[in-house]
Amino acid sequence: MKSEEPVSYNRKAWDNLASKNNEWTVPVSAETIAEARQGDWQIVLTPEKPVPRSWLGSVSGADILCLAGGGGQQAPILSAAGGRVTTLDNSSEQLARDRLVAEREGLEIRTVLGQMDDLSEFADQSFDLVVHPCSNCFAPRIRPVWQEAFRVLRPGGELLSGFANPVRYLFDPFQMQQGHLVVKHQIPYSDLRDLPDEDRQKLIDANEPMEFGHTLTDQIGGQIDAGFVISGLYEDNWQIQEEPLSPYLDSFMATRATRPDSLT
Repeated sequence: MKSEEPVSYNRKAWDNLASKNNEWTVPVSAETIAEARQGDWQIVLTPEKPVPRSWLGSVSGADILCLAGGGGQQAPILSAAGGRVTTLDNSSEQLARDRLVAEREGLEIRTVLGQMDDLSEFADQSFDLVVHPCSNCFAPRIRPVWQEAFRVLRPGGELLSGFANPVRYLFDPFQMQQGHLVVKHQIPYSDLRDLPDEDRQKLIDANEPMEFGHTLTDQIGGQIDAGFVISGLYEDNWQIQEEPLSPYLDSFMATRATRPDSLT
């Protein structure tokens, strides 16, 4: 797989996952939307833990970008709660899930097919809030993601992001599927660069997305270097027995970052 191909490959892989009803591709129910319209709602950036409402406040009337966040989940809830929502995603099938809920529930959601590190579709300072659920593990580079998010946010706007702790990528992924933690890789990690050809072909044959394990210097330091002020952080994990890291540490985290009102 050539270096320019991961985006198009992952697009097809996520289209395939959506066709199989992967849990991040299942649209929310009518009941969830009805509750959101009444002010009773929550979203996630990581596997399990809801985003603190103090991070979100009132979204009514806010211009919101769900960045790499298709799937018929966060965007419809935020729209039902009163936000003016745009979803940008690399998967047309994930965007179709957002449109399905919007049409079913009478919501307005703009959907844009694109890459999370290229927001040239949007003018500077277009949004009040960027919601970026755990997805940048599918992007080869993430510093441009933070830079673009900063550009499209208005002063005082916020970026809420979920991402994987890079420790997840230290281990042989196929051994992890069997419940065994075998240290094998360095960080930063890339399925394209670091997997043996035979193992990479297993992913391709299964239509699984290619993943990238980014350093915390790029995940957190990259936000700071882009100009954000980080004002919140929490950790999360899968609460399932099949997740071998769960007994030892929370291997996902979320950050709240603000674009300052003025730059110094």
